[in-house]
Order: sequence, then structure tokens, then C-alpha cells
Amino acid sequence: MELEPAGKARKLDIQELKEIRNDAYENARIYKDKTKLFHDKNIVQKHFSVGQRVLLYNSVLKLFPVEIESEESGKWFTVNGQQLKPFYENFQAHTVEKIQLEPPFKASS
Repeated sequence: MELEPAGKARKLDIQELKEIRNDAYENARIYKDKTKLFHDKNIVQKHFSVGQRVLLYNSVLKLFPVEIESEESGKWFTVNGQQLKPFYENFQAHTVEKIQLEPPFKASS
């Protein structure tokens, strides 16, 4: 019977599948590393000073923990630093000028 050559062929096929799987894992790891680097590069670093007033978007995530104090209750709590935005007192919005448009000119025939 031809069992020995078939067995060798089967072992080679299994080895080839293992190599393909390892290549796929390696490619996935490389892709994840590149994606993480791209994402981390685009994160804007925020710098706050003690006593500065900030706006807080209410979130349950605590990726970059920052301790802040509530002005109302005086309690300290930890929040995600990426959810804080500087608070600008006496901020004046730009005024928008309104322009009245005339109907388009129609050429007479």
C-alpha cells in the first residue's frame, strides 16, 4: 500500500498549515501595533493646573485618572482626564452678521 508517502504528505500539509497560522498571528500583531501607534500619536495631551476650572463630560471610563474637586460640594473624585475641557470664564461668542440676499436675476427672452 501507499501509506508511507500519504503519511509524509499529510505531515507536510499539517506543517504548512501551522506556518500559515503563525504568519497570520504575526501579521495581526504587526497590524495592531501600527494601529495603536497611529492612535496614540493623535491623542492630544491636555495640561491643567491646580485651581483651574474645567468642564467634565460625565463618563464611567477612567483611562487617564485625574482627581478633581467639585466647587459645589467640595468633594474630591477621580475622573478620566480625556473627558476634561478647560473652562473659559467671560467667553464671548463671535457675532454672526446676517446678509439679506436678493432673488436671482432672470434674463428676459
